[in-house]
Amino acid sequence: MADYKATAQGILTHIGGAENVVNMSHCATRLRLNLKDASLADDDAVQNVDGVVNVINKAGQYQILIGTEVPHVYDEFETLVKGSGQADLDESSSQGGSVISKVFAAISGIFAPLLPALAGSGILRGLLILSVQLGLIAEGSGTYTILYAASMAVFYFLPVLLAFSSARRFGASPYISALIGAALLHPDFISLMGNTGNGAMSNFFGIPVVLMNYNSTVVPIILAIWAYSYLYKWLDKHIPETLKLVLVPLVSLAVMVPLTVIIIGPIGVYSGEWIARAVNYLIERSGLLTGVLIGGGWSVLVSFGIHWAVNPIMINNISQVGYDYICPLTFACNFAVIGTAFGVWLKAKDKNLKNFAMTGVVTIALSAIIEPTLFGMLVKNKKLFLAQIIAGAVGGAYLGFMKVVTNAFVFGSVTTFPAFIESSANVINGVIGLGISVLVGAVLGFIFTDKEDKLA
Repeated sequence: MADYKATAQGILTHIGGAENVVNMSHCATRLRLNLKDASLADDDAVQNVDGVVNVINKAGQYQILIGTEVPHVYDEFETLVKGSGQADLDESSSQGGSVISKVFAAISGIFAPLLPALAGSGILRGLLILSVQLGLIAEGSGTYTILYAASMAVFYFLPVLLAFSSARRFGASPYISALIGAALLHPDFISLMGNTGNGAMSNFFGIPVVLMNYNSTVVPIILAIWAYSYLYKWLDKHIPETLKLVLVPLVSLAVMVPLTVIIIGPIGVYSGEWIARAVNYLIERSGLLTGVLIGGGWSVLVSFGIHWAVNPIMINNISQVGYDYICPLTFACNFAVIGTAFGVWLKAKDKNLKNFAMTGVVTIALSAIIEPTLFGMLVKNKKLFLAQIIAGAVGGAYLGFMKVVTNAFVFGSVTTFPAFIESSANVINGVIGLGISVLVGAVLGFIFTDKEDKLA
């Protein structure tokens, strides 16, 4: 059994101790840190800690690749840091990197806790669609409605969930933040729109209010909680302890809910819609080129740890229109890694390299986690890395050209394939596109591998 505390302690020791940590978060596979002085970190020593796969110091962030067990290590790491006197660790500190790195860190910190809920709900939705198409469940029946509610709740109440995780990232009260998000979904508020929908007008003490439907939205609540974090910190600093219990939530709700529906919300909704429309327009105009760029380039983004900047666009598309064009292209990348690793397994003679390659094939097929294979084998061999990029680009080109979509935000693996269940043509083209990625990756991986290659 893995000793997560020992892993966390080893990492902390070799990055300069708790006093060198400005903020911390984690995504699906990495512990992400901002350090006061990155020169104090010993990369080789950290990488040799039991449980650490690799170290990536990119985009102003010190990223430690651990794998799917990273939440356990993070829990222990957080306990060690805060238990050492860093209880006032400021996760929104102005130190520790550029504005771009802070944006990436914030996006990662906000969305990472929600990934299991989003993925599980998306797969359930895909299986429900398949059950209806096969005649196993009647649409409109009690069974269908219960399962539909279970699969769509995460999207409908996304503002509440994002409010909570955003508050933890920005340093506000998670529970008051969740209430701000919930107020936007209250039936009485939604009823103000009548039959008009988005753009209907109301007023707040004579101030015009452009009404919007905020269920399933992403951008508005993140902006709102970011703004609220400043108000919360000011209130927490200036209100006496004896009055905080009542006055902090009172002022917070009385100020932030109206401010959100009057100013922040409409800006967030329209900006989110504009981004989604722009991305979808480009894909529809040139799906083939988009497929080449994303299918081939996704592993590069992953290697730098900046792919999180694209994930909110996919989530927004799924929650707003019910499908997304980008997510299938990330599948192309993952299946290209599977194919390349399989090609290495076929050609290599070194037992360690063969075992590592096959472990990568199985791991990605079941869990969609490509980082161990990417950093442990492909990045170290430029030819194999190029093979994977080409395979992802070719498979992505087909998926983009055929306008293949997913109806859920998931990471690409065999187990998450139900996300393609939108129509029979979509499923068939999805299988073909991913098959192309695997086949091209396997052929190029086989060609670019020397029989005497060893696992470095």
